[in-house]
Amino acid sequence: MPPQNDGFTHEYAAINGLKYHYVRQGSGPPLLLVHGWPGFYYEWHLNIGPLSERFDVVVPDMRGYAYTDKPDLKPEEGYRPTEFADDIRALLDHLGWEKSSIVSHDFGAVWVQQFARTYPDRLDKLVLFNPPYPGIGMRWMEIGHVPQTWYQMFHQLPWAEDLVGSSRKATELYIRHFLSHWSHDKNLWNDEEIAEYVEAFSQPGAIRGGFNCYRAAFRTRMQIEGDPKIYAPTLVLWGDSDAVLPFAWSDKLPDFFPDLTFRKVENAGHFLMREKPELVNAAIAEFILGTN
Repeated sequence: MPPQNDGFTHEYAAINGLKYHYVRQGSGPPLLLVHGWPGFYYEWHLNIGPLSERFDVVVPDMRGYAYTDKPDLKPEEGYRPTEFADDIRALLDHLGWEKSSIVSHDFGAVWVQQFARTYPDRLDKLVLFNPPYPGIGMRWMEIGHVPQTWYQMFHQLPWAEDLVGSSRKATELYIRHFLSHWSHDKNLWNDEEIAEYVEAFSQPGAIRGGFNCYRAAFRTRMQIEGDPKIYAPTLVLWGDSDAVLPFAWSDKLPDFFPDLTFRKVENAGHFLMREKPELVNAAIAEFILGTN
C-alpha cells in the first residue's frame, strides 16, 4: 500500500487487466506526469501540488513499478513501450479524458513517445526532460560512455533483482547511487525521500519490473516502425550536467520533433523535476497554457 500521509489522494484503476495505482489532484486541463527508472509517482512530489493549482494532475505508477501490478510476463511480451503506451491510452479512457498533455523523462519518455506515435489524437502537448530519443543512435554504446551505462547490462542478468533486493540496505545503496550520480548536486536527495524510494522498490516484484524494461529494450531493440517524428507541440528541457544523457545528445531533436521548443537548464542533471522544481513547474504551465 502507498503511504497515506504524503498529502496526496491515492486512487486505483483497472487498466488492461492490471490494478493501477495513481495520484490525482487539482482541476483544470488534463495533465499526466509519467515517471522513469528508478521512479514512481513520488518523484513528482515537488510538482504535483503547484501544478494542481492549474491542472487536473494524474501521476501513475506504471506497470511493474511501486504500487501498481507487476505482470508475470516475459519482458519482450509485457514490458515493451507498446504495452506502456497502451496502458496510458487505457488510463486516459478510465479518466474520461479525450486527450491530455503529458510530462515525462527517462524510460517514461520512451513510453510516452510510443504513445505519441500510436495515439497522436490523444496527445495535446508534450514536455520531456533529457529524453532518450532516436537521434541519440549508437552513442549509447560509445566506448567513452559505456562506464555510464553499465547498469543496463547488469539489469539483463537473471539474478540482478535478487542481489539488489537481498535487503532493504542493498536496495537503498543501489537506488541512492543513481539518484545521486545522475543529479548535479550529489547531496540533493534527503533521507526521507530515499526512504520513499526504498519502500516503493521493496514492494514484491518492483525491482524485477523495472529491470524488465531494460530487458525488453535489449531483446527487442525497440525498433520504430513508420514515421519516427512526433508532431505534437513539444517542450524539451535538458539539464547540462546529466551524466547518462549528456546535453550534447540534444543536437538531433529538431529532426524528430518538428514543433519543438528547446531550453537548456544550467546546473541540473537527470532529475529536473526534483533539481529545479520551480523552474520546471513554471515552464510546464507557460508552455501548455501559454501563460506565466
